[in-house]
Amino acid sequence: MFATSALAASATSASAAGGSGGVASMFLLFFPYIAIAVVGYFLLLRPQQQRIKAQQAKINGVKKGDSVVTAGGVLGKVTRVEEQYVEVEVAPNVRIRVVKATLSEVTNPLAKPAND
Repeated sequence: MFATSALAASATSASAAGGSGGVASMFLLFFPYIAIAVVGYFLLLRPQQQRIKAQQAKINGVKKGDSVVTAGGVLGKVTRVEEQYVEVEVAPNVRIRVVKATLSEVTNPLAKPAND
């Protein structure tokens, strides 16, 4: 199989030494994948989870007088808040009842706009 006995001896010594270096080489092989997963968690998943928490807090904290936008794009002013539903005035004397979970944005009408 080997051309000379020197090559055969070096092959057996390399395989014997490779047993102790196998763990280190395995670590170096998987380290980039582990690093990418950790970086992906902190750059992608964690900020999105924080945004979702903040939006849920806003939706759960909706109160009378807040301006809201529903997931369907309907804009209005909150006139009544119930456990699961919110009554929104979309025009003078026109009120609709929407599910609280469909609110996509809640703003305070007294807050100063950013561009003024």
